[in-house]
Amino acid sequence: MTDATLKSGNTDAVEPSLHRVMGPWLLLLFIVGDILGTGIYALTGQVAKQVGGVVWLPFLVAFTVAVITAFSYLELVTKYPRAAGAALYTHKAFGIHFVTFIVAFAVMCSGITSASTASRAFAVNFSSAFGLGLESGTGVILLGLAFMAIVAAVNFRGVGESVKLNVVLTCVELTGLLIVIVIGLWAIGMGQGDVSRVTQFHTPEGVSAFWPVIAATTLAFFAMVGFEDSVNMAEETKEPTKIFPKILLAGLLITGLIYVLVSVSAVTLVEPAQLGEGEAPLLKVVSTGAPAFPIWIFAFITMFAVANSALINMLMASRLVYGMSREHVLPPVLGKVHASRKTPYIAIIFTTLLAFGLITFVGSVPQLGGTTALLLLCVFTIVNVAVLVLRKDKVDHDHFTAPTILPVIGAIACGFLTGPWTGRNPDQYKIAGVLLAIGVVLWVVTVFINRATGVKPEAPTVGEGGMPGPVN
Repeated sequence: MTDATLKSGNTDAVEPSLHRVMGPWLLLLFIVGDILGTGIYALTGQVAKQVGGVVWLPFLVAFTVAVITAFSYLELVTKYPRAAGAALYTHKAFGIHFVTFIVAFAVMCSGITSASTASRAFAVNFSSAFGLGLESGTGVILLGLAFMAIVAAVNFRGVGESVKLNVVLTCVELTGLLIVIVIGLWAIGMGQGDVSRVTQFHTPEGVSAFWPVIAATTLAFFAMVGFEDSVNMAEETKEPTKIFPKILLAGLLITGLIYVLVSVSAVTLVEPAQLGEGEAPLLKVVSTGAPAFPIWIFAFITMFAVANSALINMLMASRLVYGMSREHVLPPVLGKVHASRKTPYIAIIFTTLLAFGLITFVGSVPQLGGTTALLLLCVFTIVNVAVLVLRKDKVDHDHFTAPTILPVIGAIACGFLTGPWTGRNPDQYKIAGVLLAIGVVLWVVTVFINRATGVKPEAPTVGEGGMPGPVN
């Protein structure tokens, strides 16, 4: 294996590089597994509560915005295939270290809030599977913390082990969603349920359906995030410039189709008002459409599905911290790689501690999921602008180029969905504000560390030929 050499002032520090273990199929399963999971399993009911039977429509709108933004990510990840993701693109485009740090911190927090959402959902479904009767309170918190500690251990073990576990968990969550789809189609064929619900809006008398759909989309967007995580695995992917475009778009299309089919099945079998009660809506769909199906089996499937979301998001968060530390935007200690496991172990500890705090002190699944979507929509707005700014930066290797109109539409759409006019829960702005305030404090600490060590952060760079150094 070739070591990556990091330079800080006049001192050369040698750190091990990351392993390139992800081929096309592992990457596809990584993307599908990250997009599927907590969002569709836990938030379908919350979306139905806002719009009624057309629960599929907010997912479709969110899917469209995600695909448009994905084209911007494809251009940037094939142009700059490094682990830092959106933060790298922001720094390359604008060169303002504070903005770079806030973007990096926002993306990191989005991964951790998403994983914390999954941890709570895991605890609730764990309770259902084993009949513990824990729906809230200290029991759920303790289960969530124990689960997050296991995720950290798997993450430390290595990305090779993590993505292999992701293959298993992705197959499990796909099985769960296929069960919902099959039960829905079978019930429809047998004349059960009410298919007419899929065209019914649930809105106050005399109020346009537009704003309820937009409000539901801000929550449904949480179910579509995940594709952006994959760019942070660029240094652990084989031939990223070649395989990313087709694999990312394929993953989005697969998940978008599954979401629409699951939504139609769910609202056909269960009334929207009932679907919106509790944090396990798909359990109600299965028990209504197939009463003889062992509900504890589906509870186990749901439990492992949200576990997959937590694993991938914590992988992303730790790799982002590692990547930004190498660029001297975060303290150098966060970029340390374990000598034998070849994993960024300090970054894993740091992100896990933040997750512990969110699991312990922050509220419900909709609050955490909505905050995740809010943070990422802000980041996506910046990324869509950055791809246009960086058109002037030429690299000496071929890369994907998005049609110019798409980043323009993406920036407008993502920016629009972040606003209070969408009907977003104000608590989401408070949670995001506190997290970003923590980011500002860390930025100040980083500035003092850099001054004390004589480090002057520079714009992120890529290896010779625009690619990282080889890893065997």
